[in-house]
Amino acid sequence: MIGRVIKLISNKWTVDIEGHLYECSSIGKFKYLKLSPKVGDLVEVDIDNNIIKKIMPRKNELIRPPISNIDQAIILVSCKEPSFSSNLLDKMLVVIEYNNVKPVICFTKYDLLSDTSEIDEIISYYKQIGYEVYINSNLDSIKSILSNKISVLTGQTGVGKSSLLNHLKADLNLATNEISKALGRGKHTTRHVELLSIEDGLVADTPGFSSLDFIGMNKNDIKDNFVEFFKNQDKCKYKDCLHIKEDGCYIKELVEEGKIRRTRYDNYKKFIESIENNMR
Repeated sequence: MIGRVIKLISNKWTVDIEGHLYECSSIGKFKYLKLSPKVGDLVEVDIDNNIIKKIMPRKNELIRPPISNIDQAIILVSCKEPSFSSNLLDKMLVVIEYNNVKPVICFTKYDLLSDTSEIDEIISYYKQIGYEVYINSNLDSIKSILSNKISVLTGQTGVGKSSLLNHLKADLNLATNEISKALGRGKHTTRHVELLSIEDGLVADTPGFSSLDFIGMNKNDIKDNFVEFFKNQDKCKYKDCLHIKEDGCYIKELVEEGKIRRTRYDNYKKFIESIENNMR
């Protein structure tokens, strides 16, 4: 029978088959083939022995967090405690876009700001270049995008993923922790990946993380997944322009004119540099 993996703890996968839950193991050949079922996978299950026999083709997947068949990734970014990081947001956007998942940005802890002008300008820019952006205090708007979708909540440790889920579905009672004053980031409160039924959709609460790697990506992948760069790259002098050292670069002109945020461009250069360093 075919079902969907909704939870993974250690080497046990919980599979939902028509509303019935089965705790399953996987067959030995997956290890030989270096395959492993992920949360979100559609799988064929031998329900007599509670064994996953086959993983159905995936439309997309993420390595970290390990989840597949996602309709959208809701990137939670904190305005304060921990402080907003444009570098981490841009890195998550690039990785998520590269993996053919729709990113949605949600700013958390907006209410902790005494002056919102800087964050408001940042929000305005990301909306301008085409991203859906929400503030977590507007729960009705966030609920409206969850229906009939598989969504993954992702973001730096301590941004408030579990807190947001508790607000969206009061009976979850997920554990939360305060931010470490010494480290400036939160402690891990989510220990596994699980799909939760919320607002007629499935939402994944995932372990927090502090860094991402551009796994399998090259410099052109970085360039093509900065959306405002991609939209304007045909106006550069050279078709293969990387927007760094080349003359006649239209992207650099837009940066100088203030039409592309300087922080976005600086992050882009750092990402390209990290790819170059990995190639050496």
